[in-house]
Amino acid sequence: MIAAISQPIRRLYDWSLEVAAHRHAHWYLGGVSFAESSFFPVPPDLMLIPMAIANRSRAFFYAFICTVASVLGGLAGYAIGALFFELIAQPILTFYGYGEKFSAFSDLYREYGAWIVIAGGFTPIPYKVITIASGVVTLNPLVFILASFGSRGARFFLVAGLLYLFGPPIKTFVEKYLPWLAILAFLLLIGGFVVIGGLI
Repeated sequence: MIAAISQPIRRLYDWSLEVAAHRHAHWYLGGVSFAESSFFPVPPDLMLIPMAIANRSRAFFYAFICTVASVLGGLAGYAIGALFFELIAQPILTFYGYGEKFSAFSDLYREYGAWIVIAGGFTPIPYKVITIASGVVTLNPLVFILASFGSRGARFFLVAGLLYLFGPPIKTFVEKYLPWLAILAFLLLIGGFVVIGGLI
């Protein structure tokens, strides 16, 4: 199991280290961050971490890109929920296993929307489900944007800050324990879906 999960993570890690030196690296990172907020299952942290390790002086710049692109992607998710629920949002929610229970979640969302966005932006809770739900229940767009910027920024800048402060030792740690970190990332991702499933 460890090998099955860690091998694709290792390939992504190695690819990210190579991409970090590319002049278009920030576009790749921005693209992943944007897509993850509306439909893509891979969190941008899996690119942010190796890229920040490879180019430590640009760690906060990479975090800024992740934040802005993620919020823009979140707005795309919001639009999907608000304008294309049956055509796009419903199939995405069904794919992630939330289609039948989404109406119950919508009622909860209308009451605690801002806090759910903050939790979804900072924790392993799937942010794409949060952004689509925000559009479906027409959460105040300004509240959505501010909550998204705050939570996504806190998450990415925290990661960047740790990588900037500890630098090379973090690189050694990540490369030594990458299989176990891959398992942890996988479990956190699954845990996020379980939390959402429990709410709905």
